[in-house]
Amino acid sequence: MDKVLYGAVEAGGSKFICELVDDEGLIVAKARIATTTPDETLGAVLDFFDLHKSGPGSYAAFGIASFGPLDLHQDSPHYGHILDTPKPHWSHTDLVAPFAQRFNCPVSVDTDVNAAALAEAKYGAGQNCESVVYVTVGTGIGGGICFNSRALHGALHPEMGHILVLRHALDTAFSGACPFHGDCLEGLASGAAIMARYGASLDQLPTTHEACRLIGYYLGQLATNIILLLSPQRLIFAGGVMHNNGLYDEIRAT
Repeated sequence: MDKVLYGAVEAGGSKFICELVDDEGLIVAKARIATTTPDETLGAVLDFFDLHKSGPGSYAAFGIASFGPLDLHQDSPHYGHILDTPKPHWSHTDLVAPFAQRFNCPVSVDTDVNAAALAEAKYGAGQNCESVVYVTVGTGIGGGICFNSRALHGALHPEMGHILVLRHALDTAFSGACPFHGDCLEGLASGAAIMARYGASLDQLPTTHEACRLIGYYLGQLATNIILLLSPQRLIFAGGVMHNNGLYDEIRAT
């Protein structure tokens, strides 16, 4: 009898992380695949799952957590498609059909930050909380909301990285790095914005550099807006930019 397997995919801007999980929740196999073009990356992902399946029809389901924006309306003909995204070549890519057609099983998709919010609520820093907001600050900025163990969806899904923020007095010359809005939050405080402004990532700059103060100021405004709008019991910041521990003090100060 074939073992029942589940496929899990985290679709990120720089890499896809793929895992096979058995019906006891144990990871059977794992791979990391670079994000290049949709055909190349998805082809490699599908080949990985093909290689490790235990037999025809052996996958019970796939779950995909992806960068966005995404069409998450299950009655939409474009369900599971990436919408207009700053990630080159990936706008309008269908994430669901390649898996459904290859493996003939259900495929569910959500944003990477909604998936992370759900995971934190169930297993991590948001345990025993009815309301959890998860923010990731990396190449881009995104946020997911979990209320009563369910991710929040609406006309689209939360796009916290693109809120408008007040400019810092020391940061008036930089036009912003967001291709859609210029100096929205993501355009000012993401990893891409830090690199565009300073030519280095935040962890490569001295701890006394003004960048920590500026980024903390912008992320502090995001935290303030989240707290005032949603009043979550737990607000979690993560992502590569947050590896600079000094940011937490700057966020709290703002």
